[in-house]
Amino acid sequence: QVQLVESGGGLVQAGGSLRLSCAASGSIFSIDRMGWYRQAPGKRRELVAFINKGVSTGYVASDSVKGRFTISRDNAKNTVYLQMNSLKPEDTAVYYCNTIPNNAWGQGTRVTVSS
Repeated sequence: QVQLVESGGGLVQAGGSLRLSCAASGSIFSIDRMGWYRQAPGKRRELVAFINKGVSTGYVASDSVKGRFTISRDNAKNTVYLQMNSLKPEDTAVYYCNTIPNNAWGQGTRVTVSS
């Protein structure tokens, strides 16, 4: 099994930055992909970005955050990061970390962007 713990969320003003962290433990050798999802109030959970095993460059899947968010990893720490710049109020959501193929989920970290 894989356990995930997200951190780094908080309240930030529009235009600010946050870096989210997702620390993995357990059967990390079985992880092929780690991704960040977000779920805003009243909306479906959406894929934000992901990074594959053995690859240093991730992929930002959400058009609404391209050019502002980047995903990266630190293999030594078994941690994936989501750097979020130029934050907008519409980025307000709970951000979750996920793994494939295990489909493990973290508890989420809340990001609130004030205008």
